[in-house]
Amino acid sequence: SLQLTEVERRRVIELMAQQAQRMQVLVGDLLTLAQLEGSPRPPADRWVPVHQLLTQVRAAAEALSAGRHTLVCGSITNSDSGADLIAGAEQELHSAIANLVNNAIRYTPTGGEVHVSWVVRADGVGELEVRDTGIGIEKEHLPRLTERFYRVDGSRSRDTGGTGLGLSIVKHVVQRHGGELEIRSELGKGSSFKLVFPAARVRVASVVSEPDASVGQPGTEAAVGLVG
Repeated sequence: SLQLTEVERRRVIELMAQQAQRMQVLVGDLLTLAQLEGSPRPPADRWVPVHQLLTQVRAAAEALSAGRHTLVCGSITNSDSGADLIAGAEQELHSAIANLVNNAIRYTPTGGEVHVSWVVRADGVGELEVRDTGIGIEKEHLPRLTERFYRVDGSRSRDTGGTGLGLSIVKHVVQRHGGELEIRSELGKGSSFKLVFPAARVRVASVVSEPDASVGQPGTEAAVGLVG
C-alpha cells in the first residue's frame, strides 16, 4: 500500500471531501434542471413578496462574502411600500436570485460591491437586478453564458466551485415565469444580471397607512439588512 505521512493523508482526505462536495452540488443542479423542465408552469395566482425573497438570500450572501464586500439589497418601487409581489413558485424564484447573488460575490474581488434591487416600471413590468463591480465578462461570451456547462474560464470556475449550470437554472426559472434574463457586462468593470417579469405576474403593493409597515420609500434603495 501507498505510504503517506500524516500531513499527506490529511491532504488527500481533504481533496476527496472537496470533490465529493462538488459532485453533490453538480448532482443537485442537474436534478433542479430536470425538475424545472418536467414541471408545469408556475401558478399565476400564488403571490410571493419581493421583500421576502430578498431577505431569504441575505444570510447565505453574508456568509459567502464573509465581510469582504459591500452588499446592498433593497427595493425601489413605484408604490409607497417595498412589499410588491411576483406570481409564481417561491422556491424557483429564490433559487434564481440566490444563483445570481452567489455568482456576483464569487466573481467580485475583495472590496467590491454587490447590489440587488427591485423596480416596477411604468408599464407594470418588474425588474430584479443583481449588479456587481467584479471582474466582468468579455462580450464574446455573453450569448453563451446560459448554456449548460459553458465555461468562460474553466480554471476560474473550479476555483469558485461553480458547476456551469447556475445561469441555465436562472434562465429556465425566469422563462417559466413568462420573463427573460438580460445580461450586461464589461471586462474589468463588472456585470449586471436582470430578471424581467411580465406585468401580469407583478402586483404593486398598495399604500400602507402605518409608517412602520413601509419598507422602502419611492426613490430610495431601502436596505433589508443586506448591507455590509
